[in-house]
Amino acid sequence: MFNAATYRATPRDLALVAVFTALTAVLAMPTITISGIAPITLQTLGFMLAASLLGYPWGGASVALYVLLIVVGLPIGAGGRGGLAVLTGPTGGFLLGGIVGALVTGWLVDKWGRTNPFTVGLANIIGLVLIVYAIGLPWLGWRTGSGLFAKLTLGFQFVPGDLIKVVITSLVVVMVARAYPPIARRGSAAAEKAVSEKRA
Repeated sequence: MFNAATYRATPRDLALVAVFTALTAVLAMPTITISGIAPITLQTLGFMLAASLLGYPWGGASVALYVLLIVVGLPIGAGGRGGLAVLTGPTGGFLLGGIVGALVTGWLVDKWGRTNPFTVGLANIIGLVLIVYAIGLPWLGWRTGSGLFAKLTLGFQFVPGDLIKVVITSLVVVMVARAYPPIARRGSAAAEKAVSEKRA
């Protein structure tokens, strides 16, 4: 059950959310477009790193902030786009799916830990591949009028790149967690409570 007191934001949490939002914006700039509709970018890599390193709910907060900044007009979306039309357009479902997926991935990584690349990778496949596709592809079909086969065909073209991003994320997260142990404990309410009591 969500406990607001457990997840009260600290200045460090807010700073990290902002840092990963900025990182995602930078990664989203270079694009390759498929079928003139859906661009391939490193935006999802930013989502994965934020969710895996910040955990629940801050990884999701970073993605949500990124989407909000796009909606208000900042040109930080894929290919330097901004405005409400980005969210309501054909690829808007992937952004909304990214928020949900980052929350799920963050929760799973907090639960399974950050020192095993296989569990980190699985958490990202569940949250930021499967859930993003489950929301993004139907949205894409709805906004473009394409059928189920067309949606699945387009989705398969993203799979190899997303799996590469999962591998990169898993390796980075494990290296960071081993080099900086507080990252490995991030999201563990018991561990963070113990640290707070020790400081007190």
